[in-house]
Amino acid sequence: MTVDLKALGRMTLAVSLCGLLAGEPLVAAVPAGTELRGDARVLHALNRFTFGPRPGDVTAVKAMGLKRWFDLQLEPGKIDDSALDARLAQFPAMGLSVGELMSRYPGPQAIRAMEAGRRALPSDPTARVIATDEVAFYKMQKAQKAGKETLKQAAAEPVDADGMMAAGQLAPGQTAGDKPLAANEVSAAEPMMDGPVAGGMSHEAVMAIVNQPPAQRYDSLLALPAGDLVSLRRGMKPRELLQLVDGLTPVQKETLQALPGAVRMVALESMESRLERDIYSDRQLEAVMTDFWLNHFNVYLRKNQQEPYLIPTYERETIRPHALGSFEDLLVATAKSPAMLMYLDNWRSTGPDSQAAARIKRIQQMRPNGPIAKNASAGLNENYGRELMELHTLGVGGGYSQADVTQVAKVFTGWTIDKPYGQAEDGAGGFVFDGRRHEPGAKVVMGQTIKEGGEKEGLEVLHMLATSPATARFISTKLAVRFVSDAPPQALIDRMTTSFLASHGDIKTVLRTMFDAPEFWAPDVERAKVKTPLEFVVSAVRAGGVEVNNAQPLVKALDKLGMPLYGMQTPNGYSWMKDGWVSTGALVSRMNFALVLTDDRMPGARTEWGRLLGGVQNVSYEADAKERRLEGILLGFAVSEKTRAAVLSQSKDGGIADQAAAQFDLSGGGKKGAGKGLRVMAGGGSPDDAQAAVMAGLLLGSPEFQRR
Repeated sequence: MTVDLKALGRMTLAVSLCGLLAGEPLVAAVPAGTELRGDARVLHALNRFTFGPRPGDVTAVKAMGLKRWFDLQLEPGKIDDSALDARLAQFPAMGLSVGELMSRYPGPQAIRAMEAGRRALPSDPTARVIATDEVAFYKMQKAQKAGKETLKQAAAEPVDADGMMAAGQLAPGQTAGDKPLAANEVSAAEPMMDGPVAGGMSHEAVMAIVNQPPAQRYDSLLALPAGDLVSLRRGMKPRELLQLVDGLTPVQKETLQALPGAVRMVALESMESRLERDIYSDRQLEAVMTDFWLNHFNVYLRKNQQEPYLIPTYERETIRPHALGSFEDLLVATAKSPAMLMYLDNWRSTGPDSQAAARIKRIQQMRPNGPIAKNASAGLNENYGRELMELHTLGVGGGYSQADVTQVAKVFTGWTIDKPYGQAEDGAGGFVFDGRRHEPGAKVVMGQTIKEGGEKEGLEVLHMLATSPATARFISTKLAVRFVSDAPPQALIDRMTTSFLASHGDIKTVLRTMFDAPEFWAPDVERAKVKTPLEFVVSAVRAGGVEVNNAQPLVKALDKLGMPLYGMQTPNGYSWMKDGWVSTGALVSRMNFALVLTDDRMPGARTEWGRLLGGVQNVSYEADAKERRLEGILLGFAVSEKTRAAVLSQSKDGGIADQAAAQFDLSGGGKKGAGKGLRVMAGGGSPDDAQAAVMAGLLLGSPEFQRR
């Protein structure tokens, strides 16, 4: 058996890095009571309150003053973010309401209704083309699946003990539109196919369309027979796919992306726009806190085929505007959010003694085999009531019982979604209280009587939970774990809890308390946190000053690193603790990603190492001097001698980037040697300094960079 000694060397290095990450923070011991000072203090703040510093950020914050910078970050409305707004203009669909989004880019439920003649095709010409193509494609799929089990059989599959659906299953009363999305339905890259383009088009005919002026090309593409465009896209080479959309307007690009599947386009843009914001926003604390609350109030993108349409407004209107505001306001917003109502099934929850339950019972008795009887809600659903107390507010051991869960579930019956599968003209997709579903009578929650009052009952319970001392401690602890260490000092948690209660849950006040605490600046918490894959990817892009023209490969990279955006199926969200992210395999993947990124093999991303090193004249640095210069640029401090020696040794391997690209393949084809093709998709040639690119990749994969 032949042994790849170079690969073995990298694996040995990764094992060593894993051991370092699993140990204590990589800082020297200091006397108790000492606080970080100077550049180290600024760098610590940037590593905790942003997604990582960019080149020049430490200098800029020092010039402004750290306290002034932090106070400004707490007021994001005072920070000009117009440059980010210009970047996000490439995602016009992300500014639409739920109803508008469903009208322009109809989902599977709407497509089935159009195919069956129960809903008219859209009147808007562009939306009509999308719908027509999707209906034709659905008919093709329907014919192929004719021999498979019926929807009725699929709907009879069981759910798990918590009432949450397993992938591919239908819950009682669900329709096919509620079926969980398969992974490939929101994949960041379509599988590439060998051979001639399907549909009878020669490659010459395809390229004739590609080479047309943008407006003519767009019209030609939309004029293709329904379903052909999907086959055309899959038969094109990476370079040709980029040419296909070159020069088109953002709306035109969205239209083409929606033709192979509107759900996929909406889901991808939700993830792409989120990454763009995390990377480029100057309102970094708002971005970090938005990420924190999106994880705390977790929703799952693949819950069903409707959830992707609800996520853009969830991030835009529910989470981000409240990320630095009142916790109670945030809690109410999430409780009313269609994304949360859909994810935890509260939109279907019906009180057992409600008017709706009585009506369903009568219909079931009269017409037991009728559609209403078959698709009726399963009754009271306790998912939201349980997670509201266990994960959103009080925490485990917060003083509630199973009886309280049931009572809270009854309180929130009737909190539902207005026309969840409707269109913009229907005013669809928003929160509505349906009194017919609401369980009548008083409820008792944790010893407190909640008088009958319809929607007001829910608001009363949310206020009770938001102002509970148990909630104050639970949220303060979770914030301290995110920003300070995996085991934050109890004294700090106590002060944050007191601030939470005294300020009535004002998130800014709690963060200020943490910022002013000596425990936050203690050297033993410096670089004590291991980055999550999202933090790692975004901080690597920011550290290298990488220009991202296409965020889809970064979305796919997060999938490969084990942290797909909106991809945590269970309500508890991703872990902030290092144990969930430190393993040899995970660190090898991180190193491969870093090498792919820095060597300009990441599609749609480009870095100018000559510029970062201070000009073309500095590209000829001696290896040791160049490596030390990169340490300062990418990390802001000197790495250990062991890490430096490993970087200098491994950077002599001329094939290291090729091997990393082959192992961290983002082409979608999974073919041997696919990594080399990534450079074509990136739209550039070799990096301007190949040695610096490899060194930078190894530094971004180092144990020092994995910590923040």
